[in-house]
Amino acid sequence: NKFFKGCIAPKDITHIRQEQTKETCYLFEGFMDYLSFLTLRLERCPERPELDGQDYIVLNSTASLSKAIHPLGDYEHIHCFLDNDKAGTEAVQELREEYGMRIRDASHIYGGYNDLNDFLCGKRSGQAERWQEKPEPEKRQRQAGKPERKGKGIRM
Repeated sequence: NKFFKGCIAPKDITHIRQEQTKETCYLFEGFMDYLSFLTLRLERCPERPELDGQDYIVLNSTASLSKAIHPLGDYEHIHCFLDNDKAGTEAVQELREEYGMRIRDASHIYGGYNDLNDFLCGKRSGQAERWQEKPEPEKRQRQAGKPERKGKGIRM
């Protein structure tokens, strides 16, 4: 339901382990992102079940990050599928301070979307939509006086 998002206290992380000990863990901010990941994986690579050879941790909120710090210490590779917002960025930074190069930020995979679920649903974030908007008339007038740039640089 898009109008209600809730849980029953106490809020905690969800740790999904495979049968054998694994070196890799995929970290998700919310359970819908985890389910979206499974959906995308099945849609895009149904013939490759070996891609499911990692453990998973779902934070259920970035506020639960401190509860995941200890269990994440068991992994050599930690792939973070957190939201493309301030809280997600700060959580990845905190994890990098704790685990350094063991952390891999996977949010670039769904860049332009708030999270993995929005990516699956094709719902772009407001920030991504602003990048694709046409310039406003006064911006066009200011830009009209500038010479055309050559090359493939990105204008911001």
